[in-house]
Amino acid sequence: MQDKYIRLAHGNGGRLMRELIDSLISPYLPKDLDTTLDASPVPVRSGMEMLMSTDSFTVQPLFFPGGNIGHLAVHGTVNDLAVSGAEPSHLTLNLVLEEGLAASELEIVMAGFAEAANAAGVKVCAGDTKVVPKGQGSGIYMVTTGIGWKSPELELSMHCIQAGDKIVVSGSVGDHGIAVMMAREQFGLSGDVKSDAACVLPFTRVGRDISGVRFMRDPTRGGVATVLHELQITTELGIEIDESAVPVKPAVRSVCDLLGYDPYYLACEGRVVAVVAAEHAEALVAQWRALPDGQEAAIIGEFVAAQDGVWLNTPLGGQRYLEQLEDEPLPRIC
Repeated sequence: MQDKYIRLAHGNGGRLMRELIDSLISPYLPKDLDTTLDASPVPVRSGMEMLMSTDSFTVQPLFFPGGNIGHLAVHGTVNDLAVSGAEPSHLTLNLVLEEGLAASELEIVMAGFAEAANAAGVKVCAGDTKVVPKGQGSGIYMVTTGIGWKSPELELSMHCIQAGDKIVVSGSVGDHGIAVMMAREQFGLSGDVKSDAACVLPFTRVGRDISGVRFMRDPTRGGVATVLHELQITTELGIEIDESAVPVKPAVRSVCDLLGYDPYYLACEGRVVAVVAAEHAEALVAQWRALPDGQEAAIIGEFVAAQDGVWLNTPLGGQRYLEQLEDEPLPRIC
């Protein structure tokens, strides 16, 4: 593409739009994707249930330590399918580009998207591109819809949870939220915190195979605390979390202490929260810790019948009630 920046004309359906798609978008999509079609066939898998998920992504800045919005657009939808027990297979991609976006930035985003899609083993089967006037977007908005295939015998549901079940997290929490915040440089801080943005399929494949895993969720917006409140409200059981057991990186903890954030409410983009029967919890943790990104997997709490709400047991022997999230501490993080 000759233009260095996106123009409104790149969204008019004519020559410039075809040039944009051919030069900056199609090279990062499957080679056999026919962009001249209005609809694409998706093979059906006999004996399997088809699951579908969709998500939209807007993050500032577009690039942050550990990834960019292109990675998020894949991980967000793929991970939602994965924690539901499905094996993701196909994605659609919708791009909303803002006039004035540098073509070089779009190319980096698409490269990140392709990298994440290839790593997850999913194929893009359809898409769309629009351009909006300058000032009416945030550089790039991305929307992905995905489908995956799940065994009908596998049941993962909040309604399966029982008192005594353990809560397990696959790794440290709050990394993504802090990485994005520090990338904005609005506080004049620097550090080596990287987003945990990643595909969680390795974790959910293990979870599908372990008896006693009742539920899985990726704690994105609102973090682990929001997932716990959803679980508590649905099950009507109390939840007790061991504060000393929750993995939080020292750098993340330091920034949270300095700026008044709580890591339990910060987004993760490559973690899984699982609920598992007590007798199978150690087996799940052991297998997760054997994975490349799972060394910090830990049992962090349990469901209790004699308690109401979500409570944090502190190292000093006290309890702190975890409130439901009301404000948005870090806007545009996913």
